[in-house]
Amino acid sequence: MKITAQEEYGLRCMMALAGEEGQRALTIPEIAEREGLSPAYVAKLMRLLRRRGLVASARGRSGGYALARPGVEISVGEALAALGDPLFSSMYCGKFHGDQTSCVHLDGCSIRSIWGHLDNLIVQVLRSTSLTALVGGEPELNQKLRARWSFPLEAPVESAGVAAAPLQGG
Repeated sequence: MKITAQEEYGLRCMMALAGEEGQRALTIPEIAEREGLSPAYVAKLMRLLRRRGLVASARGRSGGYALARPGVEISVGEALAALGDPLFSSMYCGKFHGDQTSCVHLDGCSIRSIWGHLDNLIVQVLRSTSLTALVGGEPELNQKLRARWSFPLEAPVESAGVAAAPLQGG
């Protein structure tokens, strides 16, 4: 799973709007300056988000962009879906079949089970996390995530050298 730059920056732009929710709209140059992005790129992101009904634009002296709904009603998953492709594809096992026309493990693949559970877990976390929760800051969000999910969430770990207690077979 990889988050694209478009998804990352689009989410950051939405967080900027959520941070101003109920106060004022932000212009493209204001968002660009806050996030260190070019105005042209922010304009592209805002177009994508507006088409999906996540942001609204207003013209005029006090115009700009604002969230189309309260930030508490917009999930991170919904925002990411508006900005790019699904994080996982139902065809993730269809791509890696070696020299065969299909995977030799199609009828009973435990790897597919891991990917499916991981996909479900990520989708659940993204759907249950609102933009408002992101704006609250990292310590507060970490506390909410730990309270909501039954597994320990630790600081991100580099993929090389990740060691965890393995599940024991029976």
